[in-house]
Amino acid sequence: MNTLPEDIEALFHKRLAQTSDKPYGIHLKRAEGCFVWDINDKKYVDLVSGISVSNIGHRHPLVINAIQRQSEKYLHTMVFGEYVQPVQVNLADNLAKMLPEALDCSYLVNSGTEAIEAALKLAKRHTGRSKIVSFRKSYHGSTHGSLSVSGNEEKKDAFRPLLPDVHFIDLNDSHSLTVIDESAAAVILEPIQGDAGVKIPNKEYLLALRARCTKVGAMLIFDEIQCGLGRTGKMFAFEHFDVHPDILCLAKSLGGGLPIGAMISSQHIMDDFKSSPALGHITTFGGNPLSCAASIANLKVLQTEISMKEVEAKGKLFKSLLIHDKIIELRQIGLMIAVDLESEEELSNLIDLCKDQGVIIYRFLSHPFSFRISPPLIISDELIKQSVEVIIKCLDRL
Repeated sequence: MNTLPEDIEALFHKRLAQTSDKPYGIHLKRAEGCFVWDINDKKYVDLVSGISVSNIGHRHPLVINAIQRQSEKYLHTMVFGEYVQPVQVNLADNLAKMLPEALDCSYLVNSGTEAIEAALKLAKRHTGRSKIVSFRKSYHGSTHGSLSVSGNEEKKDAFRPLLPDVHFIDLNDSHSLTVIDESAAAVILEPIQGDAGVKIPNKEYLLALRARCTKVGAMLIFDEIQCGLGRTGKMFAFEHFDVHPDILCLAKSLGGGLPIGAMISSQHIMDDFKSSPALGHITTFGGNPLSCAASIANLKVLQTEISMKEVEAKGKLFKSLLIHDKIIELRQIGLMIAVDLESEEELSNLIDLCKDQGVIIYRFLSHPFSFRISPPLIISDELIKQSVEVIIKCLDRL
């Protein structure tokens, strides 16, 4: 039985668990390309891509076609790793061909936080160590393990005790690298810190970090869940720094709009999950066939239809146009942009004003005075100019 539109909004608050007292609140009707529409057919420019999920835009035809074709074959048939499912194998093979030789084996999961959980377990299993080193202001997910290695203390306090033996250092502080010692199983880092407000490491720092991990035998985990797959103007953010991880985590934009994650390492490291104990990591729905099919199509679009040079140029266009007295600082790499305002109150007001004018911007978890811009990579220069014009007018009203 269908409910009336007015009933839906009431049930949204009553039947769905809420994550804040003030959800964004668009009553969604449909989405396509760089736009979403509400039930009144009001059109919004989506400058956040579902938090960097819809990198190739909403409902790309190749993704939709791939989902439809796979749905005619089979959906879930068995837990991950037991049946030979060509759609899973093809996705893993495509990923291996895009990545450095040492990243040749994928463990497919359902989300980013699951990819992080798998990576932490693999590092501990492979090294026989327990210490994890992470970074202040980092964000790696909301399950207990991934929350434990996230650097937002306010978000963690209500859920302690968390994973023990986790240590935090500051990004770009070379002196703190000594915390990474022979007891460390892994160091986990977003090559571009997303929810910290697009914080960018120094190349020299990442080279030193890589060298330190190699020296002490700690595994280097890169979390590219938000910054990977074209978002920064490179297919993978680590390409900016000429540094390769031992373990790579992907999700968000990997599925072209469907939920999927991947934890990627070398086959010989991944083999540690096969024994002592066997089934060292398991998932029922990991590598869901529909999500894998969507992901393969998504990767094809990224490789054949998206120019990484244009992604960087579009980011620079945003940066050149976003000039206003209310803007304190702007950080940009590719189409991953953070814009700092004076206060959280100004930020909340700006988000609401822009929404009223049909432009979607959004906040960061760990940088409360900043708004994010992370539109679909297919956004046109003209739409960028139109969107920034709206943002500037709204800034004038603060």
